[in-house]
Amino acid sequence: MFVKWLRENQIAAALLTVIRLYLGYSWLTAGYHKVVDGFDASGFLQGAVAKATGDHPAVQSWWATFLEGIAIPNAELFSFLVAWGELLVGLGLILGCLTTAAAFFGIIMNFAFLFSGTVSTNAQMVLLTIFILVAGYNAGKFGLDRYVAPFLRKLFKGKLGRNETIAS
Repeated sequence: MFVKWLRENQIAAALLTVIRLYLGYSWLTAGYHKVVDGFDASGFLQGAVAKATGDHPAVQSWWATFLEGIAIPNAELFSFLVAWGELLVGLGLILGCLTTAAAFFGIIMNFAFLFSGTVSTNAQMVLLTIFILVAGYNAGKFGLDRYVAPFLRKLFKGKLGRNETIAS
């Protein structure tokens, strides 16, 4: 019943717009500063690995192994992805354009930050993002998704609608 309300109700769409704008502003400002001022994730990544030791580690060993083996050697790439990812997630949420995709990539980043031992506002952002993901299209109804979603449906229906498969 609650899921149906989130997905179909106009009042829910309005409330989701407020949540979307709040999250979008948070992502946009964080990403903007990283893009404009420059951002190097290597210190953060090394700090996360250091939190994987002791009696009660804040970072799980499997995540620390990932950070050491993949993220730290590619810190420049991860710095770029975080800065521009935050900026683009913010834009998508504020404009209500590809809202579900923006929310999905935002929650992936939030979980990565949480896995790295940083709580801050990430848990709150995860919770709010879940509402947007569950609501789907209704979360971007008062945004560009109102125009983008029908266009994309028509585009993909035209490409795959004649008994064609993706594999052929």
